[in-house]
Amino acid sequence: MSEEIVKIKGGAAGLQLSFAPQADFGAIEAELRRRLESGSGFFLRGTLVLLPPDVLQDNERTALQKMFHKYGLICRVARSEAKTAVKTVKKQPEQQKQAAPPQPAVQEMVVVNRTLRGGQEIKTPSSVLVCGNVNPGAQIIAGGSIDIRGTCRGLVHAGAYGDTSAFVIADHLMPTQIRIADIIARSPDKQEKTERAERASLKDGKIVIEPIER
Repeated sequence: MSEEIVKIKGGAAGLQLSFAPQADFGAIEAELRRRLESGSGFFLRGTLVLLPPDVLQDNERTALQKMFHKYGLICRVARSEAKTAVKTVKKQPEQQKQAAPPQPAVQEMVVVNRTLRGGQEIKTPSSVLVCGNVNPGAQIIAGGSIDIRGTCRGLVHAGAYGDTSAFVIADHLMPTQIRIADIIARSPDKQEKTERAERASLKDGKIVIEPIER
């Protein structure tokens, strides 16, 4: 199949999935499992993943939700705007008093659709996805993991609140300083760009950097 089976789009709340019109569920499930097992940087632990509405059968949605849950992700079905509009009913004043208060939205991941320049900082208890570069002098401090779709030359601190399972991924990982939980490492003075993305994680109490497939 020439068309990409699964497409992923980052948003303010998480990741929106869409599927090729002609793809059957077996192919969709296999492609998602392949990406999860390869450690794809899109699927950070704790990320909210939104499935397209009115595409999958109930048993298919359940199967995907269980698979994402196994890898520590949150999987829900995106709201259908058309259905929401049809079901909207004007409430009487008494009904409004008895209605349960809406629950606040939980942000599992911060998505930054720009390059972070020197002096700019992102600080959050969530995971962070940057669609751009992190320039020298910029820094990211995240309670979860960090994925940079570009070159990282700034300071990055994943697992800032003690999460030793957090990690940092970048297309070109060349930070001035990298921290995971309470462990600190610095890049060598001379470092060249690699052809493959890299992942930094904790192993035996040390920060280890290894190439990965996106």
